[in-house]
Amino acid sequence: MRPVPVDPSGVAGPTKRQAAGPYWRRTSSGLHVPADTRSDRVEQRILEQSARLPPGGAVTGWAACRVHGAAFFDGLARDGRTRVPVQVAVGPAGRLRAGPDAVGVHHVLLDEDLVVRHGIPVVVGVRAAYDAVRLAPDPRAAVVSLDMALAGRIATVQDLVAYAARQPRGRWVVHRAIRLASPHSRSPRETELRLIWILDAGLPQPLVNCEVRDLDGRFLGIADLIDVEAGLVVEYDGAHHRTAARQSDDLRREDGLRRVGLEVVRVAGQDRRDRVVRRLQEARSRCRFEAPEKRRWVVIPA
Repeated sequence: MRPVPVDPSGVAGPTKRQAAGPYWRRTSSGLHVPADTRSDRVEQRILEQSARLPPGGAVTGWAACRVHGAAFFDGLARDGRTRVPVQVAVGPAGRLRAGPDAVGVHHVLLDEDLVVRHGIPVVVGVRAAYDAVRLAPDPRAAVVSLDMALAGRIATVQDLVAYAARQPRGRWVVHRAIRLASPHSRSPRETELRLIWILDAGLPQPLVNCEVRDLDGRFLGIADLIDVEAGLVVEYDGAHHRTAARQSDDLRREDGLRRVGLEVVRVAGQDRRDRVVRRLQEARSRCRFEAPEKRRWVVIPA
């Protein structure tokens, strides 16, 4: 629902008296939506804040990624409850009163960076991904943002490298994230698990979301992470793994992987980082480290 200003006639918007009543909700200075409009919808939040844009401004960062179709950008912090402000590109001289709902980004904004999607002025996909990464709250969150932008196919690594080369600000943040990124991650938690594997457990870079088959070509499963050298499969168990049917499927897949000599370790979302590190390292110590010619399994990279 697009915010509208007060209309004395009450046709295109509420009258001043109606706007002050219970049936309208104020979204920002001078703009209102019907009171029953759901403010918890991330698209509604983005639309409401886009109505505050100065001339030549555009929604950017995580919110622009969402508008471009990268669905994992839900506008919430890692706790799943705290709302993240919509990032609004206003240019070096633009003004926007910052608050819990929106924050201004004073980075150079070129005409070629601007596009309109679903009636909302946003930056193009590569700029959206670039800002989502460089404005992330910490280095790991930057990698998560990049992975989710790549998964949403709004930009490629090559696009970002080329775009970063022309930018005066934030290049080192983006290049650092690129070194740890994967276009094959399927959720933020999978990316976080991979970063624990690499940065905390000190293990070699794994392959991500690969098919695993036996030597007869039978499909055994898709490994969230797999260390081919060791023969270690790591699975992230999110909320969708908690149903009885899914748990049954998980156990059947795990049995198939173990039968061909792979070690399997499962990690739940609520596990503490130090415990995850210990489990990963202990699991790798149990692995067979078989030579390629002795393996009874093959990996098909994503």
